[in-house]
Amino acid sequence: MKFYQYSKCSTCVKAKKFLESKGIDFKDIPIVDKPPTKKELKTMLNYYGGELKKLFNTSGVMYRELKIKDKIKDMTNTEAFDLLSKNGKLVKRPFLISDEFGFVGFKEDEWKGQL
Repeated sequence: MKFYQYSKCSTCVKAKKFLESKGIDFKDIPIVDKPPTKKELKTMLNYYGGELKKLFNTSGVMYRELKIKDKIKDMTNTEAFDLLSKNGKLVKRPFLISDEFGFVGFKEDEWKGQL
């Protein structure tokens, strides 16, 4: 299981503590330095029923600067994956992915149900 996170993000810190408290084995990856791959993004999109906006950090500065809110409705999946795979600050975090499931953001009740 891969856990993409930003160390200065309080939500990521909570999610990491949750995983550790459950004794769950995961690979800790700094999302800014190494964003999820296009394949991982595509897999996560499938887990979220094709809702592209779920993959974006909509509260981030870069999301606002690039005016993605106005562009996302016309954006293809390929365009989104290209953008997200090159810029971890645009990706909703934490980003937890395995072969069976994935989560973006941290909602403890949701995670408890799967982990």
